[in-house]
Amino acid sequence: MVLEPVLCPDCGSNNVVKHGHSEESKQRYKCRNSECGRSTFIRDYAYRGYLPEVKQQIVDMAVNGSGIRDTARVLKISPTTVIEELKKSRHLKAVNEARLAQLEPTQTIVKLCQWEDVEAQADEMWSFVHSKQQQRWLWHAIDHDTGEVLAYVLSNHQDTAFLELKSLLEPFGIMQFYTDGWGAYERHLDPALHTVGKTYTQTIERKHLTLRTRIKRLARKTICFSKSIWLHDVVIGLFINRYEFGVLV
Repeated sequence: MVLEPVLCPDCGSNNVVKHGHSEESKQRYKCRNSECGRSTFIRDYAYRGYLPEVKQQIVDMAVNGSGIRDTARVLKISPTTVIEELKKSRHLKAVNEARLAQLEPTQTIVKLCQWEDVEAQADEMWSFVHSKQQQRWLWHAIDHDTGEVLAYVLSNHQDTAFLELKSLLEPFGIMQFYTDGWGAYERHLDPALHTVGKTYTQTIERKHLTLRTRIKRLARKTICFSKSIWLHDVVIGLFINRYEFGVLV
């Protein structure tokens, strides 16, 4: 006789008890670990969309160029399941907390830039939701030496968006900003701490190209655009959190 332990699919704890049965008469379990957010689960799901590995694949595909319907076709699940799983990503970080924790009391120099209209400036980019009249702008800052993203804001093209980003960057103690000279930077940065020039913003512009390449809904001259501001921001946030902040989401 072999006894197989039941482990929580989220936290891996074996502090699990039986918790009734599902509508299909399958045994339901409950994790008693107080730090685990999992309420109940079953071990043998009939629908693939409930499997933990499939849920992880949904996020993996979202940040690697797959759209909602692409993901649904490949994983053989419903598009609604894909959207509902992405909706759970509500606790994305806007600041690179790991980088902030490593800071020493020395001068930090970063480049600061935003996504611009490609037609106006060929080396900068922008995004939109549903139509080009509903523009969505990414404002972010990267470390000048390492290229790490320090913080980001997804918003409109107003000064308030930059002020929000500036507030997120205050803990880093930035002493010098390199920008492309957009008016918001000129109005809200001390000229002594502000250098304008394309020469100093090449790395962050290359990150824009990476985002365009890796995230399908940001690809230009295609029909692969976002229809929801919320989902648009979540997918970009997932990418930045995972590949820039090192947060597993």
